[in-house]
Amino acid sequence: MTLEGTHTSLLPSLRQAVAADFAAAVGQLSGLVRIPAMAWDSFDPAELDTAARHVAALLHEAGITDVDILQAPRPDGAPGAPAVVGRRPARNGKPTLLLYAHYDVQPAGDIALWESPPFEAVERDGRLWGRGVADNKAGVMLHLAAFRNALHVLGDDLELGVTVFIDGEEEAGSPPLPLLLQQHADLLHADVLVVADSGNWKVGVPALTTSLRGLILGTIEVQVLDHALHSGTYGGPLLDAVTVLSRLVATLHHDDGGVAVEGLLSSDAPGPFLSEEEFRADSGVRPEVPLAGSGSLTSRLWTKPALAVIGMDVPSVALSSDTLLPVARAKFSLSLAPETDTAAAMEAVRRHVESHTPFGADVTLTPAGRTEGFAGDASSRAARTMLGAMEDTWGVPAVCMGVGGSIPAVNILTKLYPRAEVLITGAEDPDSRAHGANESIHLGDFENAIVAEALLIARLNSLD
Repeated sequence: MTLEGTHTSLLPSLRQAVAADFAAAVGQLSGLVRIPAMAWDSFDPAELDTAARHVAALLHEAGITDVDILQAPRPDGAPGAPAVVGRRPARNGKPTLLLYAHYDVQPAGDIALWESPPFEAVERDGRLWGRGVADNKAGVMLHLAAFRNALHVLGDDLELGVTVFIDGEEEAGSPPLPLLLQQHADLLHADVLVVADSGNWKVGVPALTTSLRGLILGTIEVQVLDHALHSGTYGGPLLDAVTVLSRLVATLHHDDGGVAVEGLLSSDAPGPFLSEEEFRADSGVRPEVPLAGSGSLTSRLWTKPALAVIGMDVPSVALSSDTLLPVARAKFSLSLAPETDTAAAMEAVRRHVESHTPFGADVTLTPAGRTEGFAGDASSRAARTMLGAMEDTWGVPAVCMGVGGSIPAVNILTKLYPRAEVLITGAEDPDSRAHGANESIHLGDFENAIVAEALLIARLNSLD
């Protein structure tokens, strides 16, 4: 059967089924939001177990009877968070679809910045608000609702294999995932991978994510003294570590805000045009703040490096004393063009800090993690099927876009299954504020995303 002839008539039935089921899907998503599952050592690991068991129960309710909770240790030997796998095997030689998402979330941060309790899902202004509702519990429910509604409409005609894989510590970099996948490679083998951890171009315009930037994290430490000194008694001939570190950090960017580390790849991004007005509205940047870097905004967001200092070990203003500090640290996050080798990028940063550290301070760079980028193929059969399902569902052309962030599982999965076609979708939009206060999703687009993925399942099921 040709791609053009695949189950176009099923769209009304799928849309009707999803509409009837949507209140239940939102209710189940709200139940997931109430579980504060954070895979960092400073948070209660029991919440991860609670979330995993909850997801396993949802898989059973969706019609998947073969469900396992799997664990593998992290590279340091510590126990990894539980992952949930549900399988409905393929029949009659049909391919298998692997649906990936994660149930763990970022910490809520400053509760005072939230307009409603972060771990209580609240509907307001056509959106659902709560920590993790977009990143990535909506992805979990997107997969489950799409599968159960496709199964409801197709019944025994659904011969496509479907494996649902829900990660438990993506926000911590998924450290146990490579070993877990190696241990269960046959269980998780798939021909098409759908990673629902991204989003749409804007509200009302669906998108398939076809590129992800890579990422490296590291800590820069400078030391100028053997011990702290009274700043009045010794200040003048000596500069404190915070000042020296600040001067070093300032060398990481050019005057226009572009990354100044030599040897990093940079390219122009194809795809849709993003105006400065749209970007300012989406990001909430202050009107008087100029935008950094050069080139198109999509290039600056998707295919050029971007470096941020995301933490510093210095005394708070409230606890500071009149002291020359001997040591100061800064943690950086460097997003990289998709084709960049992350090991080479880390060495480029090391060369930069060693050659730019002022006043003879001792400097140490300690790597803290890395994720390779991703460049997908929008012309593959699965991608064309997904783009067509999106366009038919939303009624407008779908966009192929890049994303400036990284998804560790994409790189790990594509290495294990190099022949699989990869689709990156999701329920976020530019107003979702993932990782920030007042995280949310647009409920209309969430419903459309469920319909589109159910239609993808139906159309892939009909292909030879």
